[in-house]
Parts: sequence; structure tokens; C-alpha cells
Amino acid sequence: MQTLFKLTEHKRDTFMEHFKDVKVVDSSDTNVSKYVFYMGNAVAESVLYKYGTYEERTVICCSTQSGCPIGCRFCGAGDAFVRNLTSAEIVAQVDHLFAHRNIDPSAVKRGQIMFMSMGEPLLNLKQLIPAMEVLHEKYPQFALLISTSAPRVDFTPLFEAAERIPTIGLQFSVHESTDAARDALIPFKNKYTIREISILGDIFHNHTGRQAFFNYCAHGENTAQEDADRIYAMFDPKSFQATVSVICERDESIAAANERQRELATGFMAKLLEKGYSVRTFDPAGQDDIGGGCGQLWFVQDWMRQPPDLARPSVGRGLPTVHTPREIDIQVVV
Repeated sequence: MQTLFKLTEHKRDTFMEHFKDVKVVDSSDTNVSKYVFYMGNAVAESVLYKYGTYEERTVICCSTQSGCPIGCRFCGAGDAFVRNLTSAEIVAQVDHLFAHRNIDPSAVKRGQIMFMSMGEPLLNLKQLIPAMEVLHEKYPQFALLISTSAPRVDFTPLFEAAERIPTIGLQFSVHESTDAARDALIPFKNKYTIREISILGDIFHNHTGRQAFFNYCAHGENTAQEDADRIYAMFDPKSFQATVSVICERDESIAAANERQRELATGFMAKLLEKGYSVRTFDPAGQDDIGGGCGQLWFVQDWMRQPPDLARPSVGRGLPTVHTPREIDIQVVV
């Protein structure tokens, strides 16, 4: 189901100063909804997940930028960048989702707000850190997870914020076991190497006592035992937990969810478990009917095709797109 409404007509909301229109798209499985926020000169997107009921577990993925300059080749926002979002626009996404679904945040037993829907959070730290301070004050029991591709910026303000705010977590989008493969997937040049990312995670762990995460996108060419061995040589299981993700399809005309990619993800998860990591897999609901998976951003892509004067090309524009593993790709990687 898809609706488009004016916030001025939605009497419970007080966010008119931030958003003009909001498109709400519900998945057929009723556990995930997508929100597309239109600001006139920019667009943002959030995804709301419930696990059982909202009271049992609520997860929100929200945007920190409109578009993204990083250019990841599996991401629907990887071809264009508009602007950074303000701290008020970041907070308002979360506030709006709670209000629209009548969720009482204080009644949520397990809650997480993830900065990973669209944009590179570390390229907007000046707005993100104040936003996290406000969100922690409003929703102190919600975990705040930053997912970053590790652009080469000073992490010190983030480490200091994570020491002040005990709910901040840090996840690195590593995705590959070699820098050459990662450069093809994430073409943004001014970023830390995989080895340097492992050091940043160790520093985060030393500063906060909390483990960092690395996220790994499983596909047919990076799930061999040698890939697991390379990861283990760099990432200390004492400092890191692992997330193994399926690749979500950025093109709405192609089905994203299939058994082949799930087999790849669970197979690599088993290899990491053998290395001693705490591992989870991420196979988001709503991939095929609302684009609820990581990087899908169907409606954002459509908006960015309309005002080319606002959506400037990113470093990824024109480079080959990475698609989800197909069912016919049956090569077994051992």
C-alpha cells in the first residue's frame, strides 16, 4: 500500500518546517514500511521494521544525507549527491515514524536507530553528532548504530561522542576481503584501507569497551575460505562482531530475494563462526515489493532523475552496477 499526504493535514505531526510531503509504502508482509521525505530541494528515506510487535523490537534505518557521494555500486543512491541533512531533519525522520505508527518508544523492549538508509554518516558528523545527542535524550533505551564506509576523516569526534553516549555503536561497511575488490565496489577514493578500518575498530573498542561491527556483502567471488582467512588476519574477534548481508537489488524491476544469495551469506557466516566471531546475517524484509533492503532506495532514485540541477553526479556515476547473485549462478565456493 502506498500513500502520499501533506504533513499539514496530519494533525499529530509538528514537522512541517522540515518536510513538505511524505510517501508511505507498506510491505505486503506488514512488518516493514518505507517513508520517503520530500523537502523541496532534497529527499530523504527511512525504513521502519518491527519484529513481532513494535513493543517487542523496533528498528529504524534513517538517512544522514540526500543522495551519497561514496558511489557504492550496489546502492540506488550511489550515482548522485544532493546535500547533507541537518540534525533537525535527521531527528525528525525518527520522530515522524514513531508518531505515524503510534509507537510508544518507552514501551519498546529492544530498539535500534541505524544511520544507514542513505548517505555516508561520517561525511556529515557536524550534524550527526548533535542529532544523536537529541535522539539519546529523547529515546535513551534505543541503540544508535552508525554504518560507515570509512571515509578518511578524523574519527576523534565520533570516539568522544561514543564515550559520552553509551548507546552509540559503530559498523564498518567492509564488504570485501581485499582493497582491490573493495575499491571496485566502493569507488570513493579518499577512504581508509581494510587494515586501517580494523585499527579504527580496535580504537573504538578500547575507548568504549563495546565491540565494533564489520558488514560483509556475500557474493560468489568473496565467500571462499581464503576470504575468511584474510578477514580473520585483520579483524580481531575480541574487538569486532560480524554482519553478513545479502546484496539487495537497486533495480525495482529485478527480484532481489533468492535462495542463492542466502546460501552464500549463511555459508560465509559459518566460516566466520569457526573463526570465533559473533555473527549475524542481514536479510531484510520488503526487498521485492517496497525496496526495503539496504541501498535499494527506489523512490529516491526516481526523485533524483527529475531535478538534475539538484542531484549532482557522484564518483560512482557511469560505473558498472553490482547486482544480486542470480539463482542460475550455481557455482559452489569452498
